[in-house]
Amino acid sequence: MAQKPAAMAAKKLSSCNLTAALRQEQDAGAALLLFLNPPNATPSSPFRHCLRCYDLIISKLASARLFQDMESILSRLPPTDASHGPGPRENLLCRVVSAYGRARLPAAACRAFAHPAFPEPRTAHALNTLLHALLDCRSPLRDLLAVCRDAGIPANASTYNILMRAAAASGSLEHTRNLFDEMLSLGIAPTVETFGTLVAALCDAGQLEEAFEVKEAMVRQHDVPPNAHVYTSLVKGLCQRGEVDAAVRLKDEMVHKAELLQNSAVYGALVRALFRAGRRGEADGLLEELKVRGIVPHRDRVVYNAMVAGLCEDERDPSAAFAVLDDMQKCGCKPTAVTYSMLVAGLCKLGRWQDAIELVKDMPKRGCAPDVVTSRMLFDGLCAAGEFHEANTVLGDMVVMGFAPSKDGARKFVEGIEKEGDAVLLESVLCRLAKMNVLESSGWEKAVSGVLNDPAELRIEKQLASIRSA
Repeated sequence: MAQKPAAMAAKKLSSCNLTAALRQEQDAGAALLLFLNPPNATPSSPFRHCLRCYDLIISKLASARLFQDMESILSRLPPTDASHGPGPRENLLCRVVSAYGRARLPAAACRAFAHPAFPEPRTAHALNTLLHALLDCRSPLRDLLAVCRDAGIPANASTYNILMRAAAASGSLEHTRNLFDEMLSLGIAPTVETFGTLVAALCDAGQLEEAFEVKEAMVRQHDVPPNAHVYTSLVKGLCQRGEVDAAVRLKDEMVHKAELLQNSAVYGALVRALFRAGRRGEADGLLEELKVRGIVPHRDRVVYNAMVAGLCEDERDPSAAFAVLDDMQKCGCKPTAVTYSMLVAGLCKLGRWQDAIELVKDMPKRGCAPDVVTSRMLFDGLCAAGEFHEANTVLGDMVVMGFAPSKDGARKFVEGIEKEGDAVLLESVLCRLAKMNVLESSGWEKAVSGVLNDPAELRIEKQLASIRSA
């Protein structure tokens, strides 16, 4: 562990020593204290921080989202000679912009891009970093295009890739195509990512024939071989159209390209499609094929989760889904909350809510704590089964974990208790849900008006009035 400032007081730090200490310090607050108060620094002999020191402390503060402190340090950056070009400061600028993007702060990312601490001119690399940050923030395409226009920096392939992703994310196939055509007209060579975005957009729009034409053109005209993303989009598109046999043939086309098969998303899409087509045996065969090829997805759980989902939807006996769960663990593929959520939903659908409760209780022992989705699945399943007292117990567990039911789930819960006429439980539930802010005021009034016992009704109204005024 790095030495703290008090322990280093007897040592005179050089800029190199301080850099090493900052690199080792894991706590951003302690690193900031060390940066601001290096040992032996005095007003008459101030410490001269090197650029690497600034780089480290700003990066640490950005990662910790201590943005106010980060901005304060940025204002301390010494001036630099713009004639030397962007140099290492551009890398720092990109880290700051990316940090704001991860924090979903688009305006701050734009301000950082124009920060005077970083010399002009900006490069395409810096512009693309800002565009990527805005894409992370779900900024609309028009905002990204405005940034490009205002920056006045020549675009490159990465610029267009980001813009096309933004257009595709907005659901505009027309804009995606226009950007691709504009890219070609400027003589910018498209990359495999460019084609992947265009193919995915075409598949999402149901234009599979054109998507396959793009796949052929990328090889024939541009000498760019399709990657796993291209194949996965096409396979998913075929599966959604119900053309499972064509999807299987396309998967077989990838067999001689071992590096593409490392991505198991293709297998996951096929498994779901085969289950929907009532071809469970072939789905089992795909999982075995993965194992034979030595591509058991111990990191990518897509195939196993697809098997669990299919079995939960297809089987009246969930034992097969639990067998897949056991197989996951034997193969070193740790199930996630998504896996358990599907099992919980399947059990509740079969009316085996007690088994679903036990499974959720057992999750921590299996190395996976329930998340909000799993908890809501169980809560909603119990409400659907009319087991409102059990649902109330699960609600209490959710409160302890910091989770809340959805507003729709809360509404159905209250309506179910109201129909049972249990005024005592209704009083307790209304107050709890009101504190969690998951029940609309109309739901309060509707529930209160349906209570049969007048004194209880008045007591509930008093409780709700106190909550509203709090």
